[in-house]
Amino acid sequence: MSAKYILITGAGGFIGQELAAALLESDSNHQLVLADVFEPPSPQNSSSRVRSEKADLTSSSAVDSLLSSQQWHATYLLHGIMSGGAEANLDLGLAVNLDSHRFVLDYLRKNQPGVIVVFPSSLAIYGPPEKLGDVVSEKTIPIPQSSYGAEKLIIETLVNDFSRRGLIDGRVTRLPTVIVRPGAPSAAASSFASGIVREPLKGEKSALPVSRDLEMWVASPKTVVKNLVAIKDVPKEKFGKNQGRVVNLPGQTVKVSQILDALKAVGGQKALDLVEEKHDPKVEAIVASWPARFDITVARGLGMAEDIPLTEEVQNFARSLKA
Repeated sequence: MSAKYILITGAGGFIGQELAAALLESDSNHQLVLADVFEPPSPQNSSSRVRSEKADLTSSSAVDSLLSSQQWHATYLLHGIMSGGAEANLDLGLAVNLDSHRFVLDYLRKNQPGVIVVFPSSLAIYGPPEKLGDVVSEKTIPIPQSSYGAEKLIIETLVNDFSRRGLIDGRVTRLPTVIVRPGAPSAAASSFASGIVREPLKGEKSALPVSRDLEMWVASPKTVVKNLVAIKDVPKEKFGKNQGRVVNLPGQTVKVSQILDALKAVGGQKALDLVEEKHDPKVEAIVASWPARFDITVARGLGMAEDIPLTEEVQNFARSLKA
């Protein structure tokens, strides 16, 4: 079979790196181009099937140069400024989360019509539920409470419209909060959800900026990556007209206190004692505006995988630290 070239933007991040490794493993015909504002590393033992590119996608000429290098089987648009960063710097958020995506989508629709485009969106496109415990679905009206959520929703709309017109074959995946992310804390408002596990398991202090009773919709990195790989192969006919190309990926509802319980179960009281409560009203306002309960009927119908138990994910992360 001939090679299938797949582009991943924002490939230097954790999810981008994990997605690259999973795509290579899933099909020996996959050839990857990894792009970011720095030259992303390649997964181990894969140099012959991976090309890394440094590219500033806020430049339309850089986008044209990158995308014209190949005939693409699929593209994953993972690049972006996270929620806290986009809220702190409106112009930067608009340039990265909006303008750069428009450049990519416009190039593809004009030069490679019909290409598969996977756009990982976010639960931040929603507003808070009317009542505590309300369940949201793909048909729930989005009312973003942050610039990040608004920017994601605008690109969702473009992907849906371009797909409706047959210009691209888009798939919009609304991601839960991903925990536990390794590496350094990010500019995401929800970064603390990983930090209160990651740092204590490394013997370091971590700040908890929100209430222990706050509920969140979360998923493990393994589950998210598995579903990102699978979504590109879903026949476009399986996306119903009433939902467009949007799917809320599976996750689970947890209280922050349950994340701390999982930390204690894996790392003991010593790890739990390293979490310091430092309330940050701005962070809590952003995260509390996101719904915590989702109807994933559409995701199940498309064959998406269910999430693993929270304690199991914390155990997996602890094992990765030892490895």
